[in-house]
Amino acid sequence: MPLNRRQFLWVGASTLLLTACQAAPEQSATPPASTAVGPHPVDTLLATGPVYIAHRGSSDNWVEHTMDAYAHAIAFGAAAIEVSVSASSDDVFLCHHDATTERMTGQDLVIAQTTWKELSTLHNDAREWLGPASALQPISRLDTVLDAFAPKHLMFIEDKQGESPEELFDLMEAHADPTHHFVWKQAVEYPLPARIGTAGYKAWGYFTKDTYARAEEYGGRFDYLGVEHSATDEEIATVIALGKPVIAWPIHYRFMRDRMLRLGVTGMMCSNVPYVSSSTPTATTDAFATGLRAPGDLPWSMDMGSEVQPLITPETASIAISMRGTQSYLMGSMCPVPADSYTLTWEMRWAAELPPGPTDTAGVAFGLPDDQPFRVGVAGETAGYYATVRRNGTLELFSRAGGSEAGVSLGAVATASVRPGEWMRFQVAVSPAGIRLSRADGRGWSIDSADASSRGQYFWLCKNYPAGPGVEFRAVSIT
Repeated sequence: MPLNRRQFLWVGASTLLLTACQAAPEQSATPPASTAVGPHPVDTLLATGPVYIAHRGSSDNWVEHTMDAYAHAIAFGAAAIEVSVSASSDDVFLCHHDATTERMTGQDLVIAQTTWKELSTLHNDAREWLGPASALQPISRLDTVLDAFAPKHLMFIEDKQGESPEELFDLMEAHADPTHHFVWKQAVEYPLPARIGTAGYKAWGYFTKDTYARAEEYGGRFDYLGVEHSATDEEIATVIALGKPVIAWPIHYRFMRDRMLRLGVTGMMCSNVPYVSSSTPTATTDAFATGLRAPGDLPWSMDMGSEVQPLITPETASIAISMRGTQSYLMGSMCPVPADSYTLTWEMRWAAELPPGPTDTAGVAFGLPDDQPFRVGVAGETAGYYATVRRNGTLELFSRAGGSEAGVSLGAVATASVRPGEWMRFQVAVSPAGIRLSRADGRGWSIDSADASSRGQYFWLCKNYPAGPGVEFRAVSIT
């Protein structure tokens, strides 16, 4: 028997959202004051680009789909917020992405089978993703969110269950000028609710990997079209050719933004609004002591979520990259650094035991032209340098060409053997004339290279071996 839409969404993805009915827990953020949007803001939303829409309330920065996230995203200046909607068993609409509460609350409840009274006792917990100081946030009722933001702001609304659009429209239309403040969001393959046309709402339809081949058939239904960041250039070109404004989703890194702009996309459904909407650094030192991940500090893979997020420990003002496999961590909050005149300093240690292999290393990759993921020993698109240290104290400097897996040695020096638990201090000084790599916690051992082939402005903290213990970093700074 074919699946209905609700069953399809449950089976196909964890994309559903919460909504509820009775007294909700007190929200932790008060929506900021703002000026009212102008007349027909939807009509001019994508007239110029790039335009940043806070995906899940900008979930790389704040606890997704909560009043706290929406308030922060609006205060930061996002052009709109994206809200996923589901209904509790007693027909209360709430804001939540998944069909169940397990990922965000740790308790596995099916939202559509649970009352709002029970759901209202849960709290969203994003500490594994945002850092240990990230506050628990209550599940937000949709009516509370609409009361706070609908009068003055633009909202993309997605009915994740797809079974009660009439009731949802009724809730939206309790607010003035709803067609000026709400955009209907849904996957392109499903029919649009009849009320879209009769009431005059704009609609955004997003494509996924299985629907690009039918772009012309589906695209005609919608005012705006959506492409995944993982779509090929050809798939994106097919959607662009339909002649409608296009919004890419979800955008986490600046290189994703830049690629989409090159391809003609003007809208960014963005998970990392403070970082991606800017091209300037926000810090010269790390923020590990705060217990929160700074905007732009990201693991090499977003698809793997908290599985590759380093552990932030505010008590030691450090992070530990301890996941299995070769790992790296972008320090985007401090990037771009000056192109050819800066000093990068960091401290590093293996806390309890050293890596098992004599050639296992950890260190920093730098001089990279953008924030595309870079992992030592794993072929990547970008050229740059990396500095590493082995357990016997050998300090090495390498350059690597784009598309290459292996680096070319620019020099090595023997330093004191590494001891578990002892912090080592390193420094890279970049100038137009060359590079000096130093270990500064002993005699000041150093390597000098006249290589100037890469002068990119991004850097990553790197664990360069597949197994073994994690490596810890602190006191990262740019001068």
